[in-house]
Amino acid sequence: MAGGKAELANDPELEAVTALYARHAPDLRGGSGERLPRLDTAAEEHLRLAAERPPGEVLVRVRSESAGVGATAEIVTDDMPFLVGAVLVAVSKAGSEVRRLIHPIVVVRRTPDGKLAEVLGDADPATPPPETVVESWIHLDLDQLPTGPDDLQRRLAEAIGHVRRVVGDTPAMTDRARAVADELTSASGRPGATAPGEIARFLQWLVDGHFTFLGHRGYTPDGAPHDAGLGVLRDDRLAAAFAPREGLIAGGDQDDLVVTRASAPSPLRAQHPYVVAVLVRDAQGAVVGEERFAGLLTVPALYESVLDIPVVEHRVREAIRGAGFPLDSYSGQQMLDVLSELPREELFSASEERLRDTATGVLTVIGRSAVRVFGRRDPFRRFISCLVYLPRDRYTTSSRLAMAEVLQRRLGGTSVDHTARVSESRLAQVHFTVHTDTGAGTAIAADTDTGGPDELDLSALQDELGEAVRTWEDRLLAAVADEGGDTAAITAALPGIPDSYKAVAPPERAVEDLKQVAGLSGPGDIGVRLYRGTAGADWRFTFYLAGEPATLTAVLPVLQQLGTEVLDERPAELTRTDGLRVHIYDFGLRLDDATREAVADRSDAEIASGFCASFRAAWTGEAESDGFSALVLRAGLDWREVSMLRAYARYARQLGSPYGHQYMATTLLAHPTVARSLVELFRARFDPGLTGDRDAAIEQALARVRDLIDAVHGLDADRILRGFLGMIAATLRTNYYRRRPFLSFKLDPAQVPDMPAPRPKYEIFVYSPRVEGVHLRFGKVARGGLRWSDRPQDFRTEILGLVKAQAVKNAVIVPVGAKGGFVVRHTERGRAEVEACYRTFISGLLDVTDNLVDGEAVPPPDVVRHDGDDTYLVVAADKGTATFSDIANEVAASYGFWLGDAFASGGSVGYDHKAMGITARGAWESVKRHFRELGVDTQSQDFTVVGIGDMSGDVFGNGMLLSRHIKLIAAFDHRHVFVDPDPDPATSYEERERLFELPHSSWDDYDRSLISPGGGVWPRTAKAVPVSPQMRRALGIADRVEQLSPPELIAAILRAPADLLWNGGIGTYVKATDEPHEAAGDKANDGVRANGSELRVKVVGEGGNLGLTQRGRIEFARNGGKINTDAIDNSAGVDCSDHEVNIKILLDGLVAAGRLTRDERNAVLAEMTDEVAQLVLADNVSQNDVLGIARAHAPAMLNVHRRLTADLEARRGLVRELEVLPDEAGFAELEAAGQGLTSPELATLLAHTKLDLTAAVLDSDLPDTPAFAARLPEYFPRLIRERFPDAIAAHPLRREIIATLLVNEMVDGAGITYAFRLGEELAASPTDAVRAYAVTTAVFELPQLWEQLRAPRIPTAVSDRAILESRRLLDRASRWFLTNRPQPLAVGSAIARFREPVRELRGLIPDLLRGKERESVEESATELTGAGLDAELATRCATLMHSYGLLDIVELVELAEQDREPRDPEEVTALYYAMSNHLGIDLALTSVSALERGDRWHALARLALRDDLYGSLRSITLDAMRESAPGTPIDDTIAAWERANASRLVRARAALHEIGKAGQLDLATLSVVSRQLRGLAR
Repeated sequence: MAGGKAELANDPELEAVTALYARHAPDLRGGSGERLPRLDTAAEEHLRLAAERPPGEVLVRVRSESAGVGATAEIVTDDMPFLVGAVLVAVSKAGSEVRRLIHPIVVVRRTPDGKLAEVLGDADPATPPPETVVESWIHLDLDQLPTGPDDLQRRLAEAIGHVRRVVGDTPAMTDRARAVADELTSASGRPGATAPGEIARFLQWLVDGHFTFLGHRGYTPDGAPHDAGLGVLRDDRLAAAFAPREGLIAGGDQDDLVVTRASAPSPLRAQHPYVVAVLVRDAQGAVVGEERFAGLLTVPALYESVLDIPVVEHRVREAIRGAGFPLDSYSGQQMLDVLSELPREELFSASEERLRDTATGVLTVIGRSAVRVFGRRDPFRRFISCLVYLPRDRYTTSSRLAMAEVLQRRLGGTSVDHTARVSESRLAQVHFTVHTDTGAGTAIAADTDTGGPDELDLSALQDELGEAVRTWEDRLLAAVADEGGDTAAITAALPGIPDSYKAVAPPERAVEDLKQVAGLSGPGDIGVRLYRGTAGADWRFTFYLAGEPATLTAVLPVLQQLGTEVLDERPAELTRTDGLRVHIYDFGLRLDDATREAVADRSDAEIASGFCASFRAAWTGEAESDGFSALVLRAGLDWREVSMLRAYARYARQLGSPYGHQYMATTLLAHPTVARSLVELFRARFDPGLTGDRDAAIEQALARVRDLIDAVHGLDADRILRGFLGMIAATLRTNYYRRRPFLSFKLDPAQVPDMPAPRPKYEIFVYSPRVEGVHLRFGKVARGGLRWSDRPQDFRTEILGLVKAQAVKNAVIVPVGAKGGFVVRHTERGRAEVEACYRTFISGLLDVTDNLVDGEAVPPPDVVRHDGDDTYLVVAADKGTATFSDIANEVAASYGFWLGDAFASGGSVGYDHKAMGITARGAWESVKRHFRELGVDTQSQDFTVVGIGDMSGDVFGNGMLLSRHIKLIAAFDHRHVFVDPDPDPATSYEERERLFELPHSSWDDYDRSLISPGGGVWPRTAKAVPVSPQMRRALGIADRVEQLSPPELIAAILRAPADLLWNGGIGTYVKATDEPHEAAGDKANDGVRANGSELRVKVVGEGGNLGLTQRGRIEFARNGGKINTDAIDNSAGVDCSDHEVNIKILLDGLVAAGRLTRDERNAVLAEMTDEVAQLVLADNVSQNDVLGIARAHAPAMLNVHRRLTADLEARRGLVRELEVLPDEAGFAELEAAGQGLTSPELATLLAHTKLDLTAAVLDSDLPDTPAFAARLPEYFPRLIRERFPDAIAAHPLRREIIATLLVNEMVDGAGITYAFRLGEELAASPTDAVRAYAVTTAVFELPQLWEQLRAPRIPTAVSDRAILESRRLLDRASRWFLTNRPQPLAVGSAIARFREPVRELRGLIPDLLRGKERESVEESATELTGAGLDAELATRCATLMHSYGLLDIVELVELAEQDREPRDPEEVTALYYAMSNHLGIDLALTSVSALERGDRWHALARLALRDDLYGSLRSITLDAMRESAPGTPIDDTIAAWERANASRLVRARAALHEIGKAGQLDLATLSVVSRQLRGLAR
């Protein structure tokens, strides 16, 4: 048999063994996936082991790491009982586990020396053939062996040795039992003890197949063994472990038969065997020894009727009889049933009295929810046996464990074993064996068999066990009942409560939990509870969440930010009767020392209320979770008060506070008293429920805060806390007490500490966890867009920068500048979140804004105001909110806000800017003006364009359709780059038009076949763009360049040598050379941005906002470029919106009065669209004209501009740095260089001039005077003027509209410095200037003249020169009216007095002029006619300055009438001009105009000279008239005057002759001339 693997492969023995293996275990080739050896491999290895076994020898082999299995054990031995059990016990003691056991009984033939000769696979082991051996082959697949293979091999061999001894000694043990029984048959018994005959019958019963003998040993009276023992008791160690040698014999009153359990488990089976001890007595009854048997009851013995078991039968009968029941009676049978189910151990050990008490005790609890316990001490004092009966439905693993814990604790046990019997009976029986140290433990007081000094009150133990087996449900229902709750509802909810929850939640806590669970409304709803904790936790916090579960990463930060340390967490999930899943998270919390001290004086209810409310607010998103949250516990604030402080901190960060949000929170936490005092101040200022003197309360709260802050150590803390104080004190209104889910603060920026300039007049800050926003207004009547900002850290800085531009832009409209912006905290939630945040922001603004009802201001409810009425709030669309106007109006409507859908212009009912193209059309007026100055007519001549934007955009798309002569050679947006090097204007126009009409088009939709050679469209994601020769020529790219990346191509487009750069997109693409890219505030375009000096276009049109920095514009302009500002170019949009708002205010009043329906109102609006556009574009034309003229003579006006800038700086707070205007040194440099301000600078000065003048006019009664109030209808379209004149007069903003109209008209007509110079020269007020402008322009009919001069056929340079000449007339005439007429100037009467005479005489001037003056006029008229003016217009322009004298002439005519010598006005006019020529007045006036302008004093000197000359001419003319009669020829009149003044005339002519020879008419000589002329007048 001993061969190699090849031999075994065909071995019939291997086949036989493998077949046996297969019968005892499945082949794992189709098994469960465990990595176990194949059966054939295992069989082959086992066969190798069994190859040689001498008779009686045991073969054991243990191998580790066999075929990937932890270990394998193989055994070959003679077949015997108990082998498997003994092997399993040995494996268990070695600390391993069996994964698979294969145990074939193998019939073999062996040679005499033990060699395996044959395996008889088909032989029956029960009837083996002759001369064969029946062997047990055991194969074990094991887990890893902690003690190693050698230890297990030793244990297995030892276990099989025990089996062999037991099997070998079984006959001797049964013989000894029979012998003892025989000896007892004739023995006499003792009173009260079990009769010897009964014991004998019991031993015989055991021998008769009811007991498996494992061992025997006899003992002498002193406890010493008197034989070597049999079976396992041969081993002294096992004999001592099974039962102590002393005890039974020593117990004098002990019964002669003791049946008990062994102290240690059997080595053959994993259970404690029985020990049967029989005392042997002599004839006198003295104990002479003990026979001790160890073994196990057989299966028949376990199920034998108790009435058939000797000893037990007697005790059972006596117990039933002792209870007073016949055995056959009902009660007797019940007792018999109870006793029959007792553990055999108890039947063998209990006395009759104990059996009786047990049975009757059990019967008393049947049908009751009670627990009974019966205890018995082991006679060897090793354990206490406890029988516990309890209702069957109360028996669970948890109740059994609870009872075991009680018994071990109360009985002083070391461990507890149990067996349970649960049948159809209403009672469950649990037999506990409480192991104790020998001699230790507590006796059972009611134990009649074994009393003792350390007795335990069985009744108390029974009560404790009863409490232990009460189910969690029992205790829960009892707790609910105690509170008067609905037990039926709780009972219905019990199926949804998992055991895991019951294991950790006491019923008392569960009552509160279930209340919370029942109160949840549905998925997503939450509940919270805070209560005192135990076991190291200050508090426990329970969070109830319906629906989907939460993660710890979501919950823990909220708890930690509230100032707690989370120690542990106990999760559970319950299901309500309606199927709603509810997750319960119970946390143990600990407070830090400072917080624990802070809450010490507060009640638990107060602490819990604040904490829970704060957590709920944070979880539901009503409040943020951050360092401020800890103020709830530390400072005793509620979560809304904390949110208020948090909002101020957020606002401080937007103001540029150097302290971080968390640092500010930490500071407040370190000074909780100050935090509380700040809240008290806030409450005193704004709580509408405050009673008593609010001012006194504020002063008291303010004083307390200041005192507390004064006591604070540390500069940072002091500054932070004073910052909070300053912001609260500067707050004018808040919606805090309206209890909104957001907070609004209206502040007075002048009072806010450390606010960056410029400071608006009003500011509203809106805060919520979802959105933050700010709205800045520079006046009560202000407007501007609301943008969705993408700059959460400094969005106010962005808005502040934009509002400056808005203020400039708004100079042309009624409201001053305003701007708002908001940031969305959770942009990942999509567009719906943006819309919701926008609604919140709008609501926040309206919450602190007064309404207007029946002409009266109505404050918002629950808002305490610390300012006056403030009803005007309008908004507009901006970046990110282009489609939100209807939403804003919807929100305003929900407030009943008086402006209706005028609140947000551009909604679905209003003027669609894109459809009107109004913004682009307004900017195009700038483009046209710039090109006219270059001699190009954009509407009839081709010109090249590069652009920023695409045709789907409003400004870019509309702009690129405003001329059919556009040659768009390149453009880009955020998606594509478009290049068409040599486009056909007509074809490309049509394609652009197609794209514009195509919804959501992009450059990618452009028909490539229409693009000229070398061009194309490329996505900005492309790696490279090929550069064609045509592209290089068109864009001015170097010849060596073959390809560019999209950013490089965009950079080239910006720097292309085109005619026009049209900005209709988003982004800042041009800066100044000395500016860092950060100044542009547009990091995305840092890589493509150009410097102003790098632009090669001639004109920039700014349809979009912020395309260039202001410094970039100035640099471009200094390098010869034509540019205004975005505020000038795209002001038509805001102008149109303002018209819409003011028209809607008027029409809504008519709707409210019932004079119009809503549909009729909407129809009127639509009907006026074109006229509104014309009104708006007229402003763009006017502003471009005034800027064009200002550019034309900017160097000459530099000193005036310098003084104007300084004046605005001093009076209006203009900040030169912010507005990018030169400082004094900068003006000096420009003067030295002979330069003036650029167009962008002039645009800024223009806007601030208008804003200043408008404010001044509004502060006067000028808008209410009839002469100007009558101008109001001019603002509105014709339809309204004709149909609703009364409504116009009642417009709520009539004063603002009139003021804006008058100022725009004056500044655009008279120039930027007109009013300022009148103020300098005459100390005239702005209202004086308005009056003078109105009179002068009306008297000389200048607006009509200007309109004629704007004709496209007239070159810009010519028209500008003519208009400048008219302004000289305007200046002089205005001064004349302000000097020579009563003040304030009566506009109506002055116009009535002078307009007609001036109009009649104006046409006579060319014929009445004489000498050089006439020649000068004719020469000028001829020149103008040649420049494109018609003869009449040219003549009028040429005689403009001479018409100034008509004012004096009109008065001379009146003086003649007063002298009672009326003269024909024509005669007076002829004399006046003749005298001027005669005296050389015109030469002197011309010389005065040529004087150096210099500073203010130079200007005043020139003015004085000019006035003296005109005054002298007037006086001399009057003198001449008085020297001659009316009708005297002019020359005769002059001659008469000369004769009358001969002596003075001689002296004057001599002086004038000397001056004439000098050839120099400077200030000194002109002063002499003026004096000489004055001397000629009487």
